[in-house]
Amino acid sequence: MSFGRPPSINAGFTPSPPDRGAFPLDHYGECTQYMKTYLECLKKNGSTSTECRHLSRDYLNCRMENGLMGKDEWKNLGLAQTKADGSMPPSTGGKPT
Repeated sequence: MSFGRPPSINAGFTPSPPDRGAFPLDHYGECTQYMKTYLECLKKNGSTSTECRHLSRDYLNCRMENGLMGKDEWKNLGLAQTKADGSMPPSTGGKPT
């Protein structure tokens, strides 16, 4: 450690990229309505996202379709059990199918 001068920026810090890459901003508002609908749902449900998962899926689908994020499988995004219409598949009682 040296006194009297600023610490070295590179000392002990290694930058790393985001886990899923860069997500471009939606400058043209292509997915703004999906985002607003999702946020309204969260507000209505006391920030409980379970009731709004289908809207999250719609928003991410819009981003993928408009090149604002890389296409990925729903299971990798944690939305494999969410259908586009908002319904959930029947429960298997905790047993894998």
